[in-house]
Amino acid sequence: MNALGMIELNSIPVGVLAGDAMLKAAMVQLVFAQSVCAGKYIVIVTGDVAAVTESVAAGKSAAGHRLVDGMVISHVHEQVPRAINACNEVGQVAAAGVMEAFSLCAAVVAADAAAKAADIRLMDIRLGRGLGGKAFITLTGDVSAVRAAVSAAEKEPQVQGLMAESVVIAHPHPDMIQALY
Repeated sequence: MNALGMIELNSIPVGVLAGDAMLKAAMVQLVFAQSVCAGKYIVIVTGDVAAVTESVAAGKSAAGHRLVDGMVISHVHEQVPRAINACNEVGQVAAAGVMEAFSLCAAVVAADAAAKAADIRLMDIRLGRGLGGKAFITLTGDVSAVRAAVSAAEKEPQVQGLMAESVVIAHPHPDMIQALY
């Protein structure tokens, strides 16, 4: 997998239609397609950059006015797909970062930017399930790395204006780390 593409819609039926269009448009693999809170529907695909770009364009076209957001990340960081599925190993936690976004696509872009900017571990990218249509990212590493990663994510052009809040917690209580899983 070189690229990751995603569309976010505010209609479940149109989301299914757009997802079908994405898969028919190019040779991509479906990561998942599902409804999320606030009546949104998301479709995430992987593949080579050209195929993912073509697939997302087809999904956006099929989505019409129901499109909330869409994105393609070429050369996505290897931790991102695992964090979407909450499959990354965490290990010791010196600091924790938590970022909240209004756009699910912006959250994935922010997580990728954070992972590429500093030596951190993505814990989870929670996409709209039980969150009123928002998303949040949790990450860990040493305090300076977590601060650098959060700062880089907030400065990413595709994230501007879509980040709700972010915090960095030095030496978080173990019970709070457990609560993030």
